[in-house]
Amino acid sequence: MSVSPPDSTKGVDHSKQRRFPRYPLDVRVSAKVFREEAPIELWGRSIEFGQDGIGVTLTGELKPGEVATLELTLPGGGAPLKLRALVRYRDGLRHGFEFLARDTIQRDTIRRTCDLLAVGR
Repeated sequence: MSVSPPDSTKGVDHSKQRRFPRYPLDVRVSAKVFREEAPIELWGRSIEFGQDGIGVTLTGELKPGEVATLELTLPGGGAPLKLRALVRYRDGLRHGFEFLARDTIQRDTIRRTCDLLAVGR
């Protein structure tokens, strides 16, 4: 009888593993998705924010795999930030987004915001 080694990944929630930490953040967010039948625009509030993504509770449901244009104003930021983001998961009205291509200004703005949120922890 062979005994297999214990599975160290059993019971691990891989959605909780992050490349960058997330910080609590409550700002208004709009999300636009262009669907074949008709574009959809939702709004909501952020829950958490990190260098590579954001958690948002929206007024409606998006599907994992959809690409949205998010618009939000970060603390200390002036103009609203527009970011393309992939819906990674949905749990009811709560959505997790991964930021897609960002330019240098967007990356710097996101990094500065994370630095400020880290200090406030």
